[in-house]
Amino acid sequence: MNENTNKVSFKLALSIVLGLILIFSTGIIGLNLPAFMPLTVSLVLLTIILRFKKVSWSEMQDNILAGIRTGLAPLFLFLLIGMLIALWMGTGVIPSMLWLGFESANSTWFLPSTLLVTALVGSMIGSAFTTIGTVGVALMGVGVTLGFNPALVSGAILSGAIFGDKSSPLSDSTNLAASIAETDLFAHIKNLMWTTLPALLGSLIIFIILGLGHHGGSTSRLATLSQLITPTWWSIIPLVLLVGMAILKVPAIPTLLLNIGLTGTVYLFNHSPQALSQILMDGFKTTSTNPNLVNLLNRGGMMSMMPTVIVIMLALSLGGILTEQRILQTVMAPLSQKINSASGVLTGVIFTGIAANFLIGEQYLSTILPGQLWKPAFDRIKLSRLALGRALEDSGTVMNYLVPWGVAGSFAAQTLGVPVADFAPFVFFAILSPVFSLLSAWTGIGIKKENQDVK
Repeated sequence: MNENTNKVSFKLALSIVLGLILIFSTGIIGLNLPAFMPLTVSLVLLTIILRFKKVSWSEMQDNILAGIRTGLAPLFLFLLIGMLIALWMGTGVIPSMLWLGFESANSTWFLPSTLLVTALVGSMIGSAFTTIGTVGVALMGVGVTLGFNPALVSGAILSGAIFGDKSSPLSDSTNLAASIAETDLFAHIKNLMWTTLPALLGSLIIFIILGLGHHGGSTSRLATLSQLITPTWWSIIPLVLLVGMAILKVPAIPTLLLNIGLTGTVYLFNHSPQALSQILMDGFKTTSTNPNLVNLLNRGGMMSMMPTVIVIMLALSLGGILTEQRILQTVMAPLSQKINSASGVLTGVIFTGIAANFLIGEQYLSTILPGQLWKPAFDRIKLSRLALGRALEDSGTVMNYLVPWGVAGSFAAQTLGVPVADFAPFVFFAILSPVFSLLSAWTGIGIKKENQDVK
């Protein structure tokens, strides 16, 4: 715990939170500025305020670095995914998936199929980021070629990927939520289904309706692009490796490293080490002159992830100060200590998780902080910690994809090539999850009243 807990009073903490909301809304919505601008302004102003409150320069620097450290794993993961996308393009893995999609494309059922495919892949590998960066990239290419709004396709991809990540025992975020709530992992996942399955079903129904209203793109365009792509038989091997290592419960980073090693070796069969170095850094560049194919295939590389990394580092820096100086905790603590009903406590967890996502921008911290803040309330009113874990997932985990400066939102926008503000209204699973969670809290359906399945 920070030694300077009392340096920020409740009134000042509330003023800071409201000020940040004003800066973000004015900068991003009002002035249409890129996310790094309001983040930088917020950091500067917060530094000045804390210095007036006698917080030392060195302490503020330590706070910033502490925040960045929480995001080092996803930041490194993004660089690896950037390399993998480039190599999967260069070795024909993603083009082969595109070819298969073009050959079997059905515009009526494309959106619900995309949702179910990414949900299945996400559940198997336990990583929404990896699902988005591999299968999601291919599905985006097919959807755009079919004439769908890219934001709508992104919504279907993300909805399925988030469901898969949330429902998998291999997922870092799911394990984190169960750990914070101190519940058994599989009891936690089973309890998630009270809100997760309705959110998935609701999303599926919406995408079916939207798909039925789509008249499809040009079939000649599909045929032309299909003829320009030569599928490779070996493309199934990296996919099998990806799923196989997930089944063996190998973490995401070594899984990606081995896949990069495999596809990098294959790439060297026909290219020089210098070419491999360039594609890893700058991404794949097709030799085709077809503009549609260029837009589909020219992707990946570590440099493509740098705009995302910059925004995330600024968001993590701001989150580090807010967390280490206990600003969000100071605002919410009086409320968490006074609420004594199950519906009130669960509502508090959900709204705290959502607020933490927009203020801190980091998925893990947006799960940890509400969990730590509200856990005593669950024990006080004898409400099962399973309900806490589910509320954390339905807010802290899923909402980060709707935050323009969030780790997950920034990654999805960069990888799929669609701004968060555009695809956010279509990520129905992320929108419906807290809605069904609130309905469960207010009706009592699926809420355990006693502490069960606690470690």
